[in-house]
Amino acid sequence: MIYADNAATTKLDLDAFNAMRPFLLEDYSNASQPYSFAKASKKALKNARESIAKCINAEPNEIFFTSGGTESDNWALKGIVNLHKPNSVIITSEFEHHAVLNSCKYLESCGYKAKYIRPTKEGFITPKSLKSAISENAVLSSVMMANNEIGTIQPIKELCAVAHENGLIFHTDAVQALGHIRVDVKDLNIDMLSCSAHKFNGPKGIGFLYIKNGVEIQPYINGGAQEGGMRGGTENISAVVGMAKALEKNIAAIAENTEHLQKLEQTIVHLLSSAKIDYIRNGAQPQISGNLSLSFKGAEGEMLLHRLDLMGIMVSTGSACDSQNTQISHVLKAIAAPNEYAKGTIRISLGKDNTTDEAVKIAKALIHILKGK
Repeated sequence: MIYADNAATTKLDLDAFNAMRPFLLEDYSNASQPYSFAKASKKALKNARESIAKCINAEPNEIFFTSGGTESDNWALKGIVNLHKPNSVIITSEFEHHAVLNSCKYLESCGYKAKYIRPTKEGFITPKSLKSAISENAVLSSVMMANNEIGTIQPIKELCAVAHENGLIFHTDAVQALGHIRVDVKDLNIDMLSCSAHKFNGPKGIGFLYIKNGVEIQPYINGGAQEGGMRGGTENISAVVGMAKALEKNIAAIAENTEHLQKLEQTIVHLLSSAKIDYIRNGAQPQISGNLSLSFKGAEGEMLLHRLDLMGIMVSTGSACDSQNTQISHVLKAIAAPNEYAKGTIRISLGKDNTTDEAVKIAKALIHILKGK
């Protein structure tokens, strides 16, 4: 099997697994308990929070553990907007993840308003477009750091500056970015950031929301005193530990991984072009390395996915989180991808464990399918 759908999820890192194991089998205590058996869990929780904070240049008390990116996005949007009166406005983009878009729809059903910025055809939200969307009642803006389908990296620092100049809180969904590009929350000056561990070789079902000190937000889950009283519920210590270890490793190897992934994607693009395959690559640089959204003229993305699957190659059509929708994805519609190409879109997302030989096999398989040879 050749796994090339790393933007959907990644393989659990072995060191992360080994770090998790003791907290599943031996040190399985509830970190909230006062007895000595809970000391290991307490210490692990503290160390993981400090490690993650260091990875993004945050303070440990600004890291709040969640079940993943979807929960973090929901908390960020609803927790801020619900503090304001109905008719308050949230500003986001047309090609956000559905965790953001559907949260906005929910808030609209509650009497709030949402504005959706259209990205450029190259796949970017510009500071000018954000400024134009800001109205008197706007309270929050949310723009993803890197698009999960086409991989384009947004100018977050500039967008955040525009938001702050106009009195808005700024949130970014960094699920597709963290662990793949360097993120410094203090340099970017963002107010909130969402993360999911399984995108950078951590376990599924764990993530965090960074909330800058001083940002007022509603608690997400009422219960015990966990997470500073902001998210009640016994912490998943093993998953938290695994997330911290995986993030540490990926950030330490960003330069090496980036160079490797760029070589792999160049191999695929070169072979397809050399075979005179009629396709376009969606989005423009800067993009997350190894993320290729390719649209083939006159083809069907679902057909390509299933044909590749039969050949042992795993890719996705458009966004994996929208796998039941066989129509043109909202991302491709937002960037106005040509219809004759858009229907034939697949996303190849390579990971650090993929090899040059696998990249060659992926390209040759596509050429074989598209040329019928």
